[in-house]
Amino acid sequence: SGGQFLLDGKPFQIRAGEMHFMRVPREYWHDRLRKMRAMGLNTVGTYMFWNVHEPEPGKFDFRGNADVAAFVRAAQEEGLWVLLRPGPYACAEWEWGGYPYWLANIPELKVRSTDPRFLEAVRRYLAAVGKQLAGLQIGHGGPILMTQVENEYGSYGSDKVYLGEIRDALRNAGFD
Repeated sequence: SGGQFLLDGKPFQIRAGEMHFMRVPREYWHDRLRKMRAMGLNTVGTYMFWNVHEPEPGKFDFRGNADVAAFVRAAQEEGLWVLLRPGPYACAEWEWGGYPYWLANIPELKVRSTDPRFLEAVRRYLAAVGKQLAGLQIGHGGPILMTQVENEYGSYGSDKVYLGEIRDALRNAGFD
């Protein structure tokens, strides 16, 4: 309303900082999140790196330092909201933007496009992410305020059909 973000019907100013959970040892998550809160932040933004979570096609890893749901719950325990950025492309100065190496083994695959082989892999990955995190969205009592559709795409391309496919894959994965 009036250009303001509303949370529970009241104006809310997002004061966010980034913390990429994969770059911080799990035993330090609470400490770092607590420090973010102490700085006056109310929200943490985090990327997910596809190559960490699906190191081999169809084999997912959400354990240990890759346990994104545990990170999101830790943020909630420390009084922070979450802006989730699952990709599929992350950038974040992470190898190949977080894409798993095996995508490069698919002949003539075009990433960040409507190539059906790419979209099939993206849908599988985002469905696995949804199983971990859809229940942690604000509408389900969790701290995830928003989920980003792609990342830094405007400086890469302008294919709105592609962006719509990513949006739909997130919705189908349970992100609302």
